[in-house]
Amino acid sequence: MTPDWTQIALWLAVGYLFGAIPFGLILTRLAGLGDVRSIGSGNIGATNVLRTGRKGLAAATLVGDALKGTAAVLLAARLSGPDAALAAGLGAFLGHLFPVWLGFKGGKGVATFIGVLLGLYPLGVLVFAAVWLGLAFLLRYSSASALAASAATPLALWAFGQGRLAVLFCVLALLLWWKHAPNIRRLAAGTEGRIGQKG
Repeated sequence: MTPDWTQIALWLAVGYLFGAIPFGLILTRLAGLGDVRSIGSGNIGATNVLRTGRKGLAAATLVGDALKGTAAVLLAARLSGPDAALAAGLGAFLGHLFPVWLGFKGGKGVATFIGVLLGLYPLGVLVFAAVWLGLAFLLRYSSASALAASAATPLALWAFGQGRLAVLFCVLALLLWWKHAPNIRRLAAGTEGRIGQKG
C-alpha cells in the first residue's frame, strides 16, 4: 500500500511539536533556577539539568524528554497507523534536537531516542538498556555507553526482523552521534568526565 504522504507530513509536524517541548528549560525555570542553558554545557537535557544539583528535576527532565517521543508515536499509531507512527517518531527526535523556539539548539537526544523506541518496539529498549548499563559499569562513561547503545539498537531491530524500524533508528543513531561530537572528541582525548566524577 502506498503511504499517504499528506498524513506522513502531518504526523512528522505533530511529532516535531511534541519533541520540541523543552522540558529541561521549563522545569528549571518553574523551579526558580533560571535558564539551564546558562550553565554547564548549555544543553537543555537531563545531564545538564543535573548540574543544578537538583536530581529530581533531572529525573523529571529525563522522563519528560522520553515520554514526549513515546506519546507522539502512540498517538500517531492509534489515529493513523504504523507509517504515521514512524513519521511521528522521526519528528519528535528532530524536534528535540532542533526546537524552532530555541534557535534550533536542543538536546542530544538520548532520552527521546529511548522514548520513541519504547513507543515503536518496547523490546528494543531492553537491548538499549543492557548495552548502556553494561558499558557504563565497565567504562564509567555515560556518553560512550549511550553512543554504543544507540549503534546497537538498529542492529538489534534488524535481527528481530524489524527492517523499517532498523532504518529509522539508524538515522536517529547517526543524528545522535553527530550531536555527541564534542563528547566523542573528549573521549578520544581522554578528557571526558566519568560517571560519578566530581568537577
